[in-house]
Amino acid sequence: MATQLSPDQQQATKAFLEAVNKLRKRRSGTGAAVTLSTAIKFLSARKFEVSRAITLFEQHEITRQREGLVDLNPNQEPLKSELATGKFTILPTRDSTGAAIAVFTARIHCPQTSTHQTTLQGLVYQLDVALESVDTQKAGIVFIYDMSDSKYSHFDYDLSQKILTLLKGGYPAKLKKVLIVTAPLWFKAPFKILRLFVREKLRDRVFTVSLPQLSLHIPRESLPVGLGGGLQVAHHAWLLHCHKSMANKAIDYTQPLNNLENETDSPAVSEDEEITSQQHESWQPTTESAASPVAPSSASSGFSDDDSLHCDSPGGQSLVEFLERVRAKGKAGLTLDYSEIKARPPDGTFNHSKMKQNQAKNRYTDVLCYDHSRVLLSVIDDDPTTDYINANFVDGYKQKNAFISTQGPLQKTCDDFWRMVWEQGTLVVVMTTRVVERGRHKCWQYWPLEADTAHVYGSFTVQTISVDTRPDYVVSQLILINNKTEERREVEHLQYTSWPDYGVPENAAAMIDFLQLVRSTQERLVANLGDTWAGHPRGPPVVVHCSAGIGRTGTFCTLDICISRLDETGTVDVRGTVERIRGQRAFSIQMPDQYIFCHLALIEYAISKGIIPPTDLTDLLHEHDSD
Repeated sequence: MATQLSPDQQQATKAFLEAVNKLRKRRSGTGAAVTLSTAIKFLSARKFEVSRAITLFEQHEITRQREGLVDLNPNQEPLKSELATGKFTILPTRDSTGAAIAVFTARIHCPQTSTHQTTLQGLVYQLDVALESVDTQKAGIVFIYDMSDSKYSHFDYDLSQKILTLLKGGYPAKLKKVLIVTAPLWFKAPFKILRLFVREKLRDRVFTVSLPQLSLHIPRESLPVGLGGGLQVAHHAWLLHCHKSMANKAIDYTQPLNNLENETDSPAVSEDEEITSQQHESWQPTTESAASPVAPSSASSGFSDDDSLHCDSPGGQSLVEFLERVRAKGKAGLTLDYSEIKARPPDGTFNHSKMKQNQAKNRYTDVLCYDHSRVLLSVIDDDPTTDYINANFVDGYKQKNAFISTQGPLQKTCDDFWRMVWEQGTLVVVMTTRVVERGRHKCWQYWPLEADTAHVYGSFTVQTISVDTRPDYVVSQLILINNKTEERREVEHLQYTSWPDYGVPENAAAMIDFLQLVRSTQERLVANLGDTWAGHPRGPPVVVHCSAGIGRTGTFCTLDICISRLDETGTVDVRGTVERIRGQRAFSIQMPDQYIFCHLALIEYAISKGIIPPTDLTDLLHEHDSD
């Protein structure tokens, strides 16, 4: 199937071919012309900006020459044995954006027996074939550097630099992400140096993740078994496909280029020729258990701003329009709005929550968690049900998976709770309930109350370092210790205690102050991580819970998103925000008074910032029982 280029893209392609082919002919006299498909690869990688594509092409040929990546013959040694190791392969699946997935398995690499040149030849040979796919040209490549079970003897810093250099600025593919999986403790120091090396544009695309966190970036269905998925990799079949493709015959890599920008000549393609990019035969899995490409999932797309459900979406209002709308609707009108939202059936399934082995892990039988956005724990002893916890990822404003909305831990799920905090790299836990309210247990006491005390929860020890009690909240500084690795992390626990047994907080200002404290605490702890954090600038997911994880939790998340949007754009969309949150954590915002409170607190925030003059809307507040 052919992909039609736009008129601008056709013109860019002609300009690229004119300059490059003219210079190749001058340099070599008989240099082979660059093909149309090659031109499109380089232009696609640079958004069809001709000068940038030419620069990329020039750098690419220089790198090929310098590293000996020419005349690649997969049937000759040492390349033949290098390819057979399977240390590098292209998966037959894609991520949720359509990007190809390349995996380098560090534990298979032996720097003592495999030279840089041979290793790079193995990578480039396979990447060339992957780039024959139009889908890959458009969507790019995700590079997984799997360090699971690797030792220091497997790591080659210079080789890692060369790979990143090649992918960052010398290869015709969009590098979407570099995912460094299960980095050992000894990798931290080299990684700081590596972060300096990729300080600029690539910096926000390099992530160090645990095995469970990998599913934030790539759907589990698209991952091999060794990386927590269900895909059985058929590397040999992939190599057979590579051999058939003859990918390295498309370009003559023997003539480096220089000063291409000012070279012109007659068009390499006639004016009336239709420029198209041919879809090459896609590599497909050969095993029945291999996964196929999947649709986007709420919990699979990483930390890109563009992936978040909460951006500058249509439906927002200016603050003046918002205030007028609240006044016009009044309590009855806003209650009706909420009733319409609540009447919509859940948009997803709850199959894992309903599994017999998982039912006892749910605090309430009628508060289940969606399958499509649930947080997955690492699997223990090959028992697939050990990946379950009643928790869902929820997007923040321009931040994918900013929150984890979850129920208050049960006694039997405290171990899972802290395992989730550890595996997701969480720095801040927000609790919007008290342990006991109206004589009923709302949550288990899952952290030590007193300073200088500790408690063991499964494989983790939680130490309380200090406790700061304020009128409306309590801040506990904790140290979370992984008892298996002895690694320690700082976590802060912020508990809001002024949410009354019935209704909503009477003092919206206190709730807003608490929310801003949560933000500043997260910012401080992210800053403390320094170069060891390579994800979204706002940091890893904040865990938020009440009792069921939908009422007060949903209210907190709604306010944070709406205030962030108001600060940046001056627009407000409470209803749209609630609807999108409920699409990730079912039943969020449990009662109409919570929905009304979101409107009032947002107005209170605007007043406190001097955006609007003081206004009295207290008649909209009415006490109801809520989670």
